Amino acid sequence: MAVEFKDYYKILGVERTVSAQELKKAFRKLARKYHPDTAKNKKEAEAKFKEINEAYEVLSDPKKRERYDTLGADWEHGAQFNPRGGGFSYGGGQPFEGGSFEFGGTGFSDFFEQFFGSARRPGGGGGSRFGGHGFEGYEQPHARGGADVEADILVSLEEATEGTTRELSLRRQDGAKKETLKIKIPAGVFEGQKIRVPGKGGEGTPPGDLYLNIRFQNHPDFQVKGHDVFYDLELQPWEAALGARKTIPTLKGRVALTVPPGLVSGKQFRLTGLGLMRPDKTRGNLFVVAQVNVPAATTDKQKQAWEDLRKQYP
Repeated sequence: MAVEFKDYYKILGVERTVSAQELKKAFRKLARKYHPDTAKNKKEAEAKFKEINEAYEVLSDPKKRERYDTLGADWEHGAQFNPRGGGFSYGGGQPFEGGSFEFGGTGFSDFFEQFFGSARRPGGGGGSRFGGHGFEGYEQPHARGGADVEADILVSLEEATEGTTRELSLRRQDGAKKETLKIKIPAGVFEGQKIRVPGKGGEGTPPGDLYLNIRFQNHPDFQVKGHDVFYDLELQPWEAALGARKTIPTLKGRVALTVPPGLVSGKQFRLTGLGLMRPDKTRGNLFVVAQVNVPAATTDKQKQAWEDLRKQYP
């Protein structure tokens, strides 16, 4: 099946030679603009935010970016990409190697699903070669049957904390009727966890299972490590020297933080219980990391101000 090619560089408004640091800056700028919590047009912003996330998901991962860049010069032509053939097709493409599976509602585009996402697991039997850790309702492999299928599903940090129900569309055979599944994402899911949907994999007796691999949506403000969340607090030199009162975003609203005088860059403040939900219903922590921003002195007046300050600290 041929799908529409996604120009991830164009989506983020960057050149193909963009550095990792510039890429992150471009993503954060756009993500803050289109984050559904702050945008006026929620529906439009949500679609744009997912598109931005997908582009950053690929380009921020060196292996995915390298694979994406191998598409060659035809990326400019707006052609239809044929994942199995490794290139573009202007119609009549072949199914991808995982079989004729089409997903909707995962948070990723068809292009991402077919080039970076869904896969069929070998061996048949509806069983899995992953082992039991991290699976929802894991069972021992069957002796024979349909192949298991794995697909990524994009979950926001808020959904991971509060839990949600997602509607997923699935077409398992070319031309077959599309099926709608309601998938429960429990509070406390973690990055890489796999949710098992019995009997929704490859056809066989018994049929294989569908495994949904939890992927956290990139957030413009937060970085995630386990169940802890990290936030970079940018401070001006005078705020670090004199102290300040700052408002910090969290997954549960905004909180006030007192910055003591004499703060050094890299200092961390732990806000207990403001991280992600764990499976046992306790919560991780939010770590606020101070980043002191020292602006360059470009005018004579600015240079003199820094010189005067330097004289105060011989």
